[in-house]
Formats: sequence, structure tokens, C-alpha cells
Amino acid sequence: MNEIVKKNSVKYGIIAGVFALLLTSTMYAVNLELFAKWWIGVTNIIIYTALGIFAMVQTKKELNGVYTFKDAFTTYFVYAVIGIAISIAFNIILFNFIDPGAKETLKEISIEAAVSMMKKFGAPSDAIKKAVEDMSNSDQFGIVEQLKGSVFSIIFSAIFAAILAAIFKSKPKEQF
Repeated sequence: MNEIVKKNSVKYGIIAGVFALLLTSTMYAVNLELFAKWWIGVTNIIIYTALGIFAMVQTKKELNGVYTFKDAFTTYFVYAVIGIAISIAFNIILFNFIDPGAKETLKEISIEAAVSMMKKFGAPSDAIKKAVEDMSNSDQFGIVEQLKGSVFSIIFSAIFAAILAAIFKSKPKEQF
């Protein structure tokens, strides 16, 4: 792996992980209901994407514009995996060892938010009842569920990394 790619992907991955850790800690300390707010999720995605793109731009610049698809993909993918790993590790520790009671509160908050949204969109009562039952029987913040979620996040990140790598890779000099 190119040293510049390695340095930047690790550096920005750690920054993303620390950001996630600080955001989770802040939401936990301020109000658990923030975990169910859609706009926080959207803002989070925008910030993570922007930080990953910044890592790619910085890396391409440090490579003097010579940025292969592999280097571009690796930059974003390693960045994302490190950020996800730090975030998931912290969430597992917080919600399963430090304060396991918080995950029950979060489950109730999530169920209320889902019911409210489903009612808003006119979902039939049978569908709402089924959703509540499914959510009640799951452990969204449990270790297994969080690890499963991280696998899906990594897969999505790989796909997104490939798209961004195709955009950011250097163009051959013959092209205009």
C-alpha cells in the first residue's frame, strides 16, 4: 500500500471514529431521544461522506494528481473501515457493558418514533402492530446486531468507495 494512501486513510479514519465517539457520547449525555432523530442520521452521513471525500482530495493532492483507482478506493475504504470499527467498538462497550439499561430506553424511543412515522404515512394498524412486535423482539444495540450492522456498513462503504474511486482516479494524459 502506498505510504501516503495509508497515512491519510488511517488519519482520517481515526478522525471519523473519534467524531462518531464524541457524537454518540454527546447524544447519550444530552438526550437519548436524539438517537431517533432522522436529521441527525442524515447529518452524520453528510459529515462522514465529506470527511472521506476530503481524505481522497488530500491524498490525490499529496500524490501530485497521480491517483489510481486502487489508491482512491483504498483511501476511502480503509478510512471507512477504521471509522466504523471505532464507532461500533464504542457503541458495544457503552450499550452492553457501561449502561445496558440505555438500550432498553432506546428501544422504546425507536418504537415510538417508528409508530409515529408509520401513522403519519397512513400505514395499516396490522403493519404497525407487526413492526412494533418485530422491534420489541430485536436487540438493536446488542453486540451481534451491531456487528451485523457494521458488516452492512462496510459493504455499503466498499460500493461507495468504488464509485468515488471512479470519479477521483487520475485521467490518462491523452484524455481532455
